[in-house]
Amino acid sequence: MRPPDSGSDELLPREPRERAWARVSPFVFIVSLLFFGLFLYGLLRDMEMPHLIDIVFMQIHAGGHALFRVFGLTPAVAGGTFLQLFVPFALGFYFIRQRQPLGVALCLFFFFEQLLPVARYMADAQVQQLPWMSIGRYESLIHDWNYLFTQLGVLSYDTVIAGIVRSIGCLGMIGVTFWFLWRAVIDIALYG
Repeated sequence: MRPPDSGSDELLPREPRERAWARVSPFVFIVSLLFFGLFLYGLLRDMEMPHLIDIVFMQIHAGGHALFRVFGLTPAVAGGTFLQLFVPFALGFYFIRQRQPLGVALCLFFFFEQLLPVARYMADAQVQQLPWMSIGRYESLIHDWNYLFTQLGVLSYDTVIAGIVRSIGCLGMIGVTFWFLWRAVIDIALYG
């Protein structure tokens, strides 16, 4: 029996290998490129199509108010925006763990996209001119960001904060799109 030499790989503990990212086919690449491009173009031109997704997220937002209502007023008010942003972020994290680039890109794209209506609502905190939507009957309605910014003592900075949030949303959507395109180009270059 021969002793293992000191340079043998057999003596080193094996680390579990990371699972490879799922490949992006050329067809998925082209369809995704069209989707992201048209969606960003629609946002830039303030077209109706990108705003349709906000209707879905408005229901999630309202659900957040109801879900966090048991914890008191402030968590209930903040819970709408929290759930609106948490759902696509958590799904994006799930797809990261599953190594699915299209799922990651779509979920994180919509996470960042949802910062745009949040920013619009933040910018309305002082003037309160946007129409309010609510589910169920309430004795009184509260403007989320007027209440939260007042509690934080930053109500007079509502438009500045909204501008920063909007910029993060725009840069995030563009960044996620480029990340997905980079992943797809690598896959197409390597696997055809």
